Amino acid sequence: MLQTLYDYFWWERLWLPVNLTWADLEDRDGRVYAKASDLYITLPLALLFLIVRYYFELYVATPLAALLNVKEKTRLRAPANPTLEHFYLTSGKQPKQAEVELLSRQSGLSGRQVERWFRRRRNQDRPSLLKKFREASWRFTFYLVAFIAGMAVIVDKPWFYDMKKVWEGYPIQSTIPSQYWYYMIELSFYWSLLFSIASDVKRKDFKEQIIHHVATIILISFSWFANYIRAGTLIMALHDSSDYLLESAKMFNYAGWKNTCNNIFIVFAIVFIITRLVILPFWILHCTVVYPLELYPAFFGYYFFNSMMGVLQLLHIFWAYLILRMAHKFITGKLVEDERSDREETESSEGEEAVAGGGAKSRPLANGHPVLSNNHRKND
Repeated sequence: MLQTLYDYFWWERLWLPVNLTWADLEDRDGRVYAKASDLYITLPLALLFLIVRYYFELYVATPLAALLNVKEKTRLRAPANPTLEHFYLTSGKQPKQAEVELLSRQSGLSGRQVERWFRRRRNQDRPSLLKKFREASWRFTFYLVAFIAGMAVIVDKPWFYDMKKVWEGYPIQSTIPSQYWYYMIELSFYWSLLFSIASDVKRKDFKEQIIHHVATIILISFSWFANYIRAGTLIMALHDSSDYLLESAKMFNYAGWKNTCNNIFIVFAIVFIITRLVILPFWILHCTVVYPLELYPAFFGYYFFNSMMGVLQLLHIFWAYLILRMAHKFITGKLVEDERSDREETESSEGEEAVAGGGAKSRPLANGHPVLSNNHRKND
């Protein structure tokens, strides 16, 4: 049964144009072709990324945070209360009014004291500024290096300037070592993001981030073993072009360098809109949707690849909406807030003042990538 499923999954008509078989993509005469088995290395590499990230955040990002004077705001802690703590852990972090009244009777506190306890308790669980800075530093470093490496891989290729050459001779297109490592490193990084997403700073677009990471992993994997490598390298480099800008803006925001942060964010917003809402749909998607049909009839792999690209494009539109909301705040002079992060709750209604720093400051910028990440982000 497993063999039957395996045979159906790797049926040539699913992944390759008509009249072509996997035998046509076997290595010969010094030409090397992409194979699905190449991707096995990405899982151990993803674990290696997690290890490297741990030491990077500990020995590079943390000292950098101290150098940039990244400071935490002291938070008021919720006093010990077993009744409220049990409800918080088992039933919910934001009790309804009827539940507040019940908890008030059970704990011997007033309704206002119960609400204040839950506000403080929620704030205790919010990620620290240092944690956010370290995550942004890690992603900034990777995206910047990946963008430089990606451009080095594709800038001298003829299909970088003439996209019809992306499909020249497809799928009989051999790979080179730089393409191999670019793919393996990018895919490994996105595996590592997926593995760590539960422990990373959780934002309001948590579900969109999961969809993004899964779609990215599927697209990178599919484009590799279906030999969509030329298109894949273009798409990955395109996404890398803006993500490092967002992460650097976030780093400066956490450090309190507001003017630098705002200026970088403006550059990021311009690059993001141009690459994700102009170049990607009108050049890259045109290349993957229109040009292949000039060479061969549409097949399952063609529809699958472009459908996943459509999913990413919808996510880009969603994140562009958040970016434009933030840009509107620049224009209207309002404080820039993170459109994706939960706001830290204040207790001004109780007549209390936050310790060491007062009320809410301007919030960290969103990822995108990851956006908006992000990471960001992405991609093929």
